[in-house]
Amino acid sequence: MWATDITYIRLGAGFVYLLVIMDWHSRFVIEWELSTSLEAAVFVETLKLALEKGKPEIFNSDQGSQFTALEWLKVLQVSDVRISMDGRGRCFDNIFVERLWRTVKYEEVYLKEYVNVWETEVSLRNYFDFYNYRRPHQSLEYKTPFEIYQTDLKTRENKGVKTANL
Repeated sequence: MWATDITYIRLGAGFVYLLVIMDWHSRFVIEWELSTSLEAAVFVETLKLALEKGKPEIFNSDQGSQFTALEWLKVLQVSDVRISMDGRGRCFDNIFVERLWRTVKYEEVYLKEYVNVWETEVSLRNYFDFYNYRRPHQSLEYKTPFEIYQTDLKTRENKGVKTANL
């Protein structure tokens, strides 16, 4: 199961919006994107990139306009992915992404004063590389998200499910 959400990050002047697509079981961040706008089209492209790397059985999101946009839903439907949406005002339905936001903000965002989008993107790229490949998680028995995700991919491939290499 994959999940997604959007949060905002304050810059010196204005905001950027951060979208992540995450594998629930491993906590692996499959794709992420920064945007100066909340228009669905940018995030739809990120979804397409994620689906090139694999395909979940179920994709969970909240009921934000980006995730209820016909363009977004069509990509999931064409890919034969079941759609799950949280109830209105139910942040705990997507608890793993909410927990990721806390981690990203306390370990990265709140420690920096990003001046512009480019600087934010470079810093977050470094952080997500650390988060996925080098940061052990207590809930994963002190393994990294990638270690668990890679094991899951091998298990699915052994069952004949087609996956892409990362």
